[in-house]
Amino acid sequence: MWHDLQPMWRTRMAADYYACSYDASPGLRPFGGIDMTPTPADALSAPALTCSLSSGATDVPLIEQTLGDFFEAMVARQPDHEALVSAHQHQRYSYRALQTASNQLASALLNLGLRPGERVGIWSHNNAQWLLMQLATAKVGLVLVNINPAYRVAELDYALNKVACKVLVTMARFKTSDYLGMLRELAPELNTAQPGALQSARLPHLRTVVWLDEPGQANDEPGLLRFSTLLASGDATDPRLPAIAKLLHPTDPINIQFTSGTTGFPKGATLTHRNILNNGFFIGEAMKLTSADRLCIPVPLYHCFGMVLGNLACLTHGATIVYPSDGFDALAVLQTVQDEKCTGLHGVPTMFIAELDHPRFHEFDLSNLRTGIMAGSPCPIEVMKRVMRDMHMQEVTIAYGMTETSPVSCQSSTTTPLEKRVATVGLVQPHLQVKVIDPVSGETVAPGVSGELCTRGYSVMHGYWEDPGRTAEAIDAEGWMHTGDLATMDIEGYVNIVGRIKDMVIRGGENIYPREIEEFLYRHPQIQDVQVVGIPDPKYGEELCAWIIPKPGQTLNEDDVKAFCKGQIAHYKVPRYIRFVTEFPMTVTGKIQKFKIRDDMKQQLGLQEDKTA
Repeated sequence: MWHDLQPMWRTRMAADYYACSYDASPGLRPFGGIDMTPTPADALSAPALTCSLSSGATDVPLIEQTLGDFFEAMVARQPDHEALVSAHQHQRYSYRALQTASNQLASALLNLGLRPGERVGIWSHNNAQWLLMQLATAKVGLVLVNINPAYRVAELDYALNKVACKVLVTMARFKTSDYLGMLRELAPELNTAQPGALQSARLPHLRTVVWLDEPGQANDEPGLLRFSTLLASGDATDPRLPAIAKLLHPTDPINIQFTSGTTGFPKGATLTHRNILNNGFFIGEAMKLTSADRLCIPVPLYHCFGMVLGNLACLTHGATIVYPSDGFDALAVLQTVQDEKCTGLHGVPTMFIAELDHPRFHEFDLSNLRTGIMAGSPCPIEVMKRVMRDMHMQEVTIAYGMTETSPVSCQSSTTTPLEKRVATVGLVQPHLQVKVIDPVSGETVAPGVSGELCTRGYSVMHGYWEDPGRTAEAIDAEGWMHTGDLATMDIEGYVNIVGRIKDMVIRGGENIYPREIEEFLYRHPQIQDVQVVGIPDPKYGEELCAWIIPKPGQTLNEDDVKAFCKGQIAHYKVPRYIRFVTEFPMTVTGKIQKFKIRDDMKQQLGLQEDKTA
């Protein structure tokens, strides 16, 4: 980890450590009207790198269209080809049918009084309506705001108000989660409001709440509009749609995704048509997707993994999107891959492990599988090998990125040598640059030397929503996005993620910043101080552990703390391990040594970390 590597760095001779001198801004500058074309580089045939700086190929041009325009062209090419299968909903759409339904929904959204640039939230697991919302909002210049279904009252309150959502589309309920109940807790005015005319004290911007009804659900929800009613109110031939489309630009914001923040408040990473349309396209290129492919997408659409690596990778290649279930279900994935003859499958390592270890795994015919992506958290090398061998995914790839870079910066391809595919996150994507720097000096390091990975190019986000300060902290003056991840780059340009500089925990593909959990736990009246760390976990990669110092004279137990969290923060943010202590390990200057907490817990629980790519 970061603290372990510092002494090693400091003993390196400068000549070994800083191996190159180069123009600090060689062509690829996304701001200020400067040239954005990187120097072409083919890491497999180019001379060995002398420094940890690599540029992607530029032989295939970037897409300079809006998502709506690109989709219209794809529909014209193959109108009758199957675009979407939502297995759990028993719904199928051709490309033409998807176009018609998304146009109708776009018209309906305009009928609500929405104007280009305004924000529309979606709080839902995977379903056909999610994809319709993604397309419809893009077509009329609305900004789709992804809200994690694991969010609870406090998080929903923050998200809706931070970006001033005017409309929210939500599930009614899912398993034990009552989404409408949480909304009514925040906005009791819904009980007496007319649909579309909400006036709420706590949610002052929100006017319309739309709930995702299913066929046969007879009872209305007071103050809410049915999705089916909203859709029926639209006109697929509405002349406003092409008129608005002519006014849209590829660099317009199209999507906001919340990422946890070290200050305790999530940041709204704002992405454009150009950001996510191109990233989806080049991801599909690395997988060699064609219209013959059928990609099973069990990963959540509210993450970039589902909506970009999944939906947009398919739509930019005329492939078929397949949703096996609303929330992840290993058995549903296996059944759907067999029934729909899927050629691709996405997942975080935890999902692939659940599928491989399912007691009925060997009952299913997965022989049509060819490719897919494993990403979202560090990918265990042994799991990659099992996926390739037992699931027939000989062309599976690994992708690395972050929401702020749309998300993928590096990816292996279907032809990446096996030893590189299972042990690295591949090469830089086309039209992007990545470099590894000394986090202290900012100098680019030599190949093989650890440092912070930075990305530059078309994929770098528009910024954090209405937060120029934190945007400037993340993206430097030369346009480099500082990832906070610790990486090495070899002489061929292959990148390996070896740790994280930022204090982030990745649990089953969910990014969690301990500071956010700490800030929440500080609200507990009996807690004096708290420190949260991630510790290794064989199922999720990492789990949260909280060390708590109770206030003098107070007694607490684990159940008290977990009960305090329940219903207020997402379940995956509730610490699994809780220890009550009288002090934290500190340096002589008073800085808390989180690595010692982590090491102590690893020793207590007998945990060890798996090797990952």
